[in-house]
Amino acid sequence: MKFMKLGTRPDTFFTEQATRTLISEIPADLVIQINDITYLLHKFPLLPKCGLLQRLCYDSSDSESFSLELHDIPGGEEAFELCAKFCYGISINISAHNFVSALCAAKFLRMNDSIEKGNFVGKLEAFFNSCLLEGWKDSIATLQTTATLPEWSENLGIVRKCIDSIIEKVLTPPQQVKWSYTYTRPGYNKKQHHSVPKDWWTEDISDLDIDLFRCIVMAVRSTYVLPPQLIGEALHVYACRWLPGVTKLRYSGSSASQTDESKAKNRKILETIVSMIPADRGSVSVGFLFRLLSISIQLGVSSVTKTELIRRASLQFEEATVSDLLYPSKSSSDQNYYDIELVLAVLETFLKLWKRMSPGAVDSNYFLRSIRNVGKLIDSYLQVVARDENMLVSKFVSLAETVPGIARVEHDDLYQAVNIYLKVHPDLNKTDKKRLCGILDCQRLSPEARAHAVKNELLPLRTVVQLLYFEQEKGSTNKGEITTNKLPKPHEVLLGAKHRPRDAQSKQSLALDKEELNVEEATTRASLPPESREKKTLHHLSSKRLDGKLPLDLERKMVIKGDIEETGSEREKVRGHIREESVSSCKLELDPKKIIQRARSKSEHGREKGQVRPIPSELYIEFAAPSATLCKMEQQLLGYEGTLYRLNQVEHIVGRLDRVRGGQTVIDEVNYQTVVVPEHCQWRTGAGRHWVKDQLDVIVSRLNLEKWSGKSYG
Repeated sequence: MKFMKLGTRPDTFFTEQATRTLISEIPADLVIQINDITYLLHKFPLLPKCGLLQRLCYDSSDSESFSLELHDIPGGEEAFELCAKFCYGISINISAHNFVSALCAAKFLRMNDSIEKGNFVGKLEAFFNSCLLEGWKDSIATLQTTATLPEWSENLGIVRKCIDSIIEKVLTPPQQVKWSYTYTRPGYNKKQHHSVPKDWWTEDISDLDIDLFRCIVMAVRSTYVLPPQLIGEALHVYACRWLPGVTKLRYSGSSASQTDESKAKNRKILETIVSMIPADRGSVSVGFLFRLLSISIQLGVSSVTKTELIRRASLQFEEATVSDLLYPSKSSSDQNYYDIELVLAVLETFLKLWKRMSPGAVDSNYFLRSIRNVGKLIDSYLQVVARDENMLVSKFVSLAETVPGIARVEHDDLYQAVNIYLKVHPDLNKTDKKRLCGILDCQRLSPEARAHAVKNELLPLRTVVQLLYFEQEKGSTNKGEITTNKLPKPHEVLLGAKHRPRDAQSKQSLALDKEELNVEEATTRASLPPESREKKTLHHLSSKRLDGKLPLDLERKMVIKGDIEETGSEREKVRGHIREESVSSCKLELDPKKIIQRARSKSEHGREKGQVRPIPSELYIEFAAPSATLCKMEQQLLGYEGTLYRLNQVEHIVGRLDRVRGGQTVIDEVNYQTVVVPEHCQWRTGAGRHWVKDQLDVIVSRLNLEKWSGKSYG
């Protein structure tokens, strides 16, 4: 910092009861009142150098004392005292900090060279042009002090000369910078970096007032010499210097801690910064835009500024990280910790801009990659905000559903967010759980995610059943493929069979029944002629396929419920009846009305007896290979075999509904009546999927919550 020293005499001014005078043997004959300070001075050193005082004291004699008031002198009493000391020859120091006030006061007193050669104004102007304007920090300091006397500084050309000097130095190539500058970036060490950084000038000019800063930045932009990124860096440095909360995740102070004056000042700074952001994409980071957007909500900036910030942030939304989106909510009515409304506003604007592209552009790799990056970003953000205990399901689901389907290749990240939300909110009711899990697409989960989901006890039963169904559908379409990540069996999912093995009695009963069926089948096959024996063998092989995991494209027709007592003779009769009906079903077409009547008569017969019946035997009429599968009668519905029975019902009915078409007539085993499938409910359409899932929900809820008691189900 340069300075100029004038005068050689020691300072003899002193203060006595708001009166400034100097030690002298000559009595004071000039009294000057400036604000609350009274100066007792002499005419002989002041009048020869001050044209204004000469004119004011023109009518007074040299012997009499003269008083006058100079309340409107620029710079006040301090600037006047500098001029008075210069007239007395007292030593003074002029620098960038007091130059503006001294020059303005000297101009006011008309201390020009025309009054006396080598006067104060000439010396100040020479110092300004040769020293202050040549220095980098001196020019900035001088320009900064012009804020105290803006009109005088503007009229005298101080502001214009300082700005021109600063712009000239900013546009200087970094390798030619020889002057001192301030650069305190984290991790930067001047000793290790011998070259001058390109943004060396940004910190020094951030000390200026916002209006002066704007003049410099706009002047630099108009030259088109520096890239937009450097302009954006200067805006970022200035915002960090003056706006609270730009460099911190948490806001430094609440609205109550800020006065209206400071709020208005910060609001003006933010709006000015936003207006200066270059239009070029990437001139500022998307994280900086989100920080400004977060602060703008607190400061209550104009809607125009807020809309512009949202638009600029949406243009670079794909470049954001999760940390760029994590800002606490500043709304008094919002109980959430994170401001999810801010992210939702930017996401919606991004989607509007994305949809405006031409169809050809949307299909390009760039725009597809862009929308998928945003999808991953939102899913990662949901995983963080899901840990907020006050996060509402409606807001969580709204943000997740805003992302279009094309933005997610897989739903693994979204499933993880849902899982975290369910863990943090264990008291979630069934309706909210259903709404939350409804955003998941089971078909888009990876095998690892599906394997985890079917074991997840936090998920509702409907979601688990959908996962099992889609896994079965995938297995039927990809026959022969062996996967290392096997899903647990359905009964293991619902009952935890891996942790609770069946008891010895159930294992023994199953083994005996299997052995009994094998002996009976061997006896029957031996009594048949060779041709019938071959047909029986084919029938036996197809039955084994159906008893295992039958492909869904072979399951057809319906389930006929039977009524069989727990006696050996009656079981033999039923098995014989099953064989006869299985063979006849290959030749004859079944009549749904007769089947319904027979099922109703048998159910009425059971009610007349008044007995609590076990699970009825099932007769599956198959299209490809007719066979009969007999469920164990002694197993109750809520037991181990009952769970397996329920899942078999689900798989069978879903598989049958998957193959019907709109307008066809099917049989509803729940209510024993025929059902016409709506025309619009094609399974591969959205309406068809919802219709089938609704049918599935009815059956699962009925079979899961009730025991078989011989009563009709509806």
